[in-house]
Amino acid sequence: MLLTDEWYSSWLIAAGLNSILLAIAFFAPKKLLTPAGYLHAWILGVLIWGTLGWQGYAVVMFYFLVGSAVTRIGIAQKEAEGIAEKRAGARGPENVWGSALTGTICAIATLFWDYPLKELFLLAYVASFSTKLADTTSSEVGKAYGKRTFLITTLQPVPRGTEGAVSLEGTVAGIIASVAIALVGWGVGLINFWGIFWCVLAAFIATNIESLIGATLQSRIAWLTNEIVNIINTAIGAIAAIFLALVGNLLVR
Repeated sequence: MLLTDEWYSSWLIAAGLNSILLAIAFFAPKKLLTPAGYLHAWILGVLIWGTLGWQGYAVVMFYFLVGSAVTRIGIAQKEAEGIAEKRAGARGPENVWGSALTGTICAIATLFWDYPLKELFLLAYVASFSTKLADTTSSEVGKAYGKRTFLITTLQPVPRGTEGAVSLEGTVAGIIASVAIALVGWGVGLINFWGIFWCVLAAFIATNIESLIGATLQSRIAWLTNEIVNIINTAIGAIAAIFLALVGNLLVR
């Protein structure tokens, strides 16, 4: 990795921009993060801009803004039913890194490897956020609008908000969300056109595995919190996207 003046200036821009944006967000009436969450979001934002520039930052900001918005869908109803996100959806440090740790590792890895490995890490980066946005959207839309909710292991009807539950409405919303953020990744040049398909398919695979974990293991293992499951979920999405891309490349040769 060659340390140039441009490299240093990128990190200075990252620190300055994130300081301004988070200061605005901190004093805004609607709190999207807890006080500690703002600090950790600042660290995340600096790391992403410093490693991937505005292109990588666009992806994580799209995830954060859309993810925060869908959390507010049907919030009154979800709070009444006791299935809403805690703190009215305000993200703390555990939420920041549960969602973004995998993506951050992929972003940092791009500093140490050139193409073609760098291309795979970029794909994994977009896929991790595609997976998390699909998971967040499917869960929140399903809890708000899911007419029939089924446990993924048995397909038996269960109440909305049950760990491991899936619904048609939530599943479709999750797919749409994964397509949207993958298109952002493609639009800013982080992935190629085929990468959109790998990200969407990887997100679908990972979110269903996450539902299986929720239905079978999460209630039995004390340390398997929602945040840990989110890290596992995004890691599966990132790895699946790399695997799909490698298989796809072999098939077209």
